[in-house]
Amino acid sequence: MFDPASDRANPAFWNRASHERLPGHLGVEVTAIGAGAVEGRLAIAPHHLAPNGYLHAATVIGLADTLCGYGCSANLPEGAAGFTTIELKANFLGTATEGAITARATMLHGGRTTQVWDADVLHAETGRRIAAFRCTQAILWPRP
Repeated sequence: MFDPASDRANPAFWNRASHERLPGHLGVEVTAIGAGAVEGRLAIAPHHLAPNGYLHAATVIGLADTLCGYGCSANLPEGAAGFTTIELKANFLGTATEGAITARATMLHGGRTTQVWDADVLHAETGRRIAAFRCTQAILWPRP
């Protein structure tokens, strides 16, 4: 359950947590987080591109999956110990070579045992959709 008074309701909390972890190395920046939604961005740099010169799929997945995971963590049911991803899927609809990509992740389903999150990834400068992403998270509970 999202608690607006929690540290987890603050984008700065997630940006600090990303430091020296994969999201930090990718350059993921959380810009907003709330009940059932997270927004973020990533400035495209040469290391985000595949050898063909276009945005690497793993960069897009990294942004989308990070935002969905942070959203799940911030919106866990009361008493839950955490979560783990059990499935993810992406449809790539475009690409980019410069500028930034943004994403908005939203909770489609928030149950006691699973959450389902969607994220639309857009090219920031043109507004074109780069990818549609969906993941399912298993909610973990403390062992008795």
